[in-house]
Amino acid sequence: MYASHYKLRGRPFQLSPDHRFYFPSRGHKKAMAYLTYGLNERDGFIVITGHVGAGKTTIVGHLLNQIDQSKFVSANIVTTQLGSDDTLRMVARAFGLPAESRDKASILKDIENFLIARRVEGKHVVLVIDEVQNMPFDAIEELRMLSNFQMDNRPLVQCFLLGQPEFREKLAQPEMEQIRQRVIATCHLEPLGTDETKEYIEHRLKLVGWTGDPEFTDGAFDYIHQVTDGVPRRINALCGRLLLYGSLEDTHLIDEHVVQDVAREIAEEAGASARPVPSPGGNLLLDD
Repeated sequence: MYASHYKLRGRPFQLSPDHRFYFPSRGHKKAMAYLTYGLNERDGFIVITGHVGAGKTTIVGHLLNQIDQSKFVSANIVTTQLGSDDTLRMVARAFGLPAESRDKASILKDIENFLIARRVEGKHVVLVIDEVQNMPFDAIEELRMLSNFQMDNRPLVQCFLLGQPEFREKLAQPEMEQIRQRVIATCHLEPLGTDETKEYIEHRLKLVGWTGDPEFTDGAFDYIHQVTDGVPRRINALCGRLLLYGSLEDTHLIDEHVVQDVAREIAEEAGASARPVPSPGGNLLLDD
């Protein structure tokens, strides 16, 4: 609805991760550098942490979209509370291997044969584990065991572990020592600053043909940052609603008053007590 009203080519603030909208903030560029370093090393684990909606999945999607697809094979797993055998089955499925009604030894052998075949083809295999903080120790240990598969003294698979901040605490536990020894780089994504929040919003708008309609005031950008704490997914949720509100009200100016009204609506819908958007320095969180 609002896309046509503002003559945009698409919706710039979708909540699902989309690597096409990758924004190179300071933190995201650092994470990209670590991931790229890991790919060049073709060894060990890379750990990227950040709060819900920080952009971890988008970063990895952007990286994997940039690499030479003829030289890499990648698979993505979003975890829940998995046991060790469930983890191996999910890895097998991610690589297109049969996993149902098969014992652990058979699954492991199939995975090893798959990895060896890719290495013979000259391809590097990358396994992305999303929401890794949900995995119990024994499931993470299975990932470490997969890294033991080697050829010519090089691991046959490399893992990117993406998780929420609590994974950093889990990784520091004594029983994770062997996993820590395989980690070659870690990076924690911080929220966007005030200046980056403005740049992020304008970046996404320009990718769909925005030429200044609607106009966002400086006050609006400041309020958006306060309301969302600079978390990208929260920014998307709020800005999508701002554009919808603007199209329904047929307004071409988004100022702090519009942000205040829309933020209050979202808070009420989420069951929070209605209160105005804070003055500078305050805070009003939106649900992810």
